[in-house]
This record gives sequence, C-alpha cells and structure tokens, in this order.
Amino acid sequence: MWRRQQRADGPAAVLAIGTATPANCVPQDEFPDFYFRATKSEHLVGLKEKFKRVCQKLGVQKRYLHHTEELLDAHPEFLDNASPSLDARLGIVKAAVPELAAEASRKAIAEWGRPAADITHLVVTTNSGAHIPGVDFQLVQLLGLRPTVRRTMLYLNGCFAGAAALRVAKDLAENNRGARVLVVCAELTVLLFARPEEGCFQTLINQGLFGDGAGAVVVGADPVTTCGERPLFEVVSAAQTIIPESEDAIAMHLTKGGYGGNISARQVPVLIGDNIERCLLDAFEPLGVGAEWNDLFWNVHPGSSAILDQVDAVLQLKPEKLAASRRVLSEYGNMFGVTVIFVLDELRRRMEKRGEEGAPEWGVMVAFGPGLTVETMVLRRCPAQGTSTPDEEKLTAA
Repeated sequence: MWRRQQRADGPAAVLAIGTATPANCVPQDEFPDFYFRATKSEHLVGLKEKFKRVCQKLGVQKRYLHHTEELLDAHPEFLDNASPSLDARLGIVKAAVPELAAEASRKAIAEWGRPAADITHLVVTTNSGAHIPGVDFQLVQLLGLRPTVRRTMLYLNGCFAGAAALRVAKDLAENNRGARVLVVCAELTVLLFARPEEGCFQTLINQGLFGDGAGAVVVGADPVTTCGERPLFEVVSAAQTIIPESEDAIAMHLTKGGYGGNISARQVPVLIGDNIERCLLDAFEPLGVGAEWNDLFWNVHPGSSAILDQVDAVLQLKPEKLAASRRVLSEYGNMFGVTVIFVLDELRRRMEKRGEEGAPEWGVMVAFGPGLTVETMVLRRCPAQGTSTPDEEKLTAA
C-alpha cells in the first residue's frame, strides 16, 4: 500500500521547455574566415578551401559560440594543439556553463508557472567540464532552488546525454508522487576547439559542426491544472541500446589540450541505419502500438545531415518528418545532448502554430552517442497540443 502511495498515478510528462544560446552568432559561410583568422592559419590556403567545402556539406547555416575572437586572442595556448591548455579551458566553462544553463532553466520555469522552489529533483548533464561540485550545485543557488532538492549530475555522455537525462527524469517523476524534475543540459565547445592541421580531417568536422547551447525541461506526472500546469508530451517509455561492435565509432577523452578522440563520419550513419528500425520496433511493440513510421512525429538527434539522411532512407520517411531536426541542425549545429531539447521545442512550436489538425498523436525521440548508444523514447502528444482522431484509431490497433 505505502509503495503505491509513493508513486504517481499517471505517466511522466513534459510540462515546460526552455532554451538558451550564447550571444555570439556565427553564420556558417563566414566561419571559415573567422576560424582561420582566429587560429593564425590563413597561410594554409588549400586547407581553408577544403574546410569551406566541409562547412557547405554539414547542413548547418549558423551556430552560436561562446568562444569569440577576443577570447581566443586572450588564450594563445589554445592555438597550440600540444600546449597544456586544459586548465584554462575548464576555467572558462566552470563559469559560463552554469550561467547558460540557468538562462534556459529560468525560461522553462517561467513557462511552467510555479515557483522554482517547487522543483523537487534536478538532473543536469554536460560534456563541458569535470568539476566537483558541478553545474547542478551552482544551479541551486542561481535559480533559488531549495537546498533539499535531490540532484543527479551526468558527465561525459556525449550526444545521447539529453535523452538520457529525460529518461532519468521519467523514472523520478513516476516513482515519487508530486515530484517535479528540472532537466538541464548545457554545452560549450571551447574544450573541443583546436587549430587546423594538414591531415587531420576530424578537426575540420568538429569545428564546422558543433555549436553551443543549453536546454531545460520540467518533467512531472499527474499535472495539477489548478496550478496552471499544462502537459505538452507524455513520456510513454524510454529505452537504451548499445549497438554491438561499435565502441570505436565515437570515442572522446580529456587531454592536456581539451578533448581528443574520433567520430567516424562514415561508420556512424551506417551503424545507425542498420540498427534504428530494430530499436524502434523494440520500443513500440510492448506498448501494443502498431505504428507506421510516417504516422509518427519525429525528434531525431541531428548529429549531422548524413545521419538524418540515413534515417530518412532506411525508414522511408516523408520529407516533412525530420523537418524539425533539420531546422535545428541548420540554425544551431550539433549541440551534443542539448539538441534534442531544441528539436522538442521546435516540434511544440510547429504544433501550436498550425493547430496540428489531424497531426500524429504518437511520436518518438531518438538520440545517438558514444558506445554506439541509441536512446529511444516514445512520446504522446497531449490533448492541449491539438486533437487527432484518425491517428488514434490507426496507432492503437494492436
């Protein structure tokens, strides 16, 4: 009896979303000039032309970056890939990541409509830093959370970090009656910044693809309408799968000069394409939901345009299905785990703008990261997001 009383009656739901970016916006067509000028590498004319072609193929139109030319000028050690610059980089993110995370969190809390002190649990994830106490501790003070808020800090989960944090929040919300979980994901790529070098194609990909940002989500079960809570998406199920023999596809580690490692631009899309349908079937079959892939709304982590193209091709999705993911990639780049929160916010805006008459009731969030790890989350659009009777009949057929 007491165990039942401790648990929520209904499923976890996303109650609010907030996002934030640094002020410094860099258009992609201007970035090669900025990058080679800031790294004192303009003499590498051929490499710069190669980098321009790389930037054009990534599906990115602009990004937001904390590191400006002024900041890089103040840290010449960042331009020497053999220099021990880790301490300086960690010093930057120690101050900047909590501030950016707090900005996104304040927006989410404001939309939620309840006092920050009503947050019972805090789940924070970042790849930007390795501090104790961490971003979670700083956010308690920055946001005015209660000192008794229960904190969970997730470090170094790569691009699946945001979905993993939401999975943890689902469990917390459903197993603690009345819990309200603030999920925060924040990333700065200054740890990844490196000078271009002949023969190092990975550096060019990293510099042209990744961006900075923060996302926050309030998650809770059994919304209290008298407090103005409005569920946006139910989090129906969450799963994590490791793709066999993929551990070398994405590998990163801290070095004296920031992050080192490798992301196989060729291997990763192929591995995802070979395994994504199995992950989706494993997620939907236990629910008794007979889903046609084009009958869902989609939140796919836009790790790169090549990954989205592969998902499109394997699942034979209609062009509009990954429109939200492609727009976030275009406008912000790959922000690691933050990106799926931006895509969720983009989906929400599209649904609210169009009224989503006849839009899908069921959807899915899929994120990919080191391991190679696939996070699969089944979502259900709440009634406030619009009504769709044809899809309900179709998708609830066993």
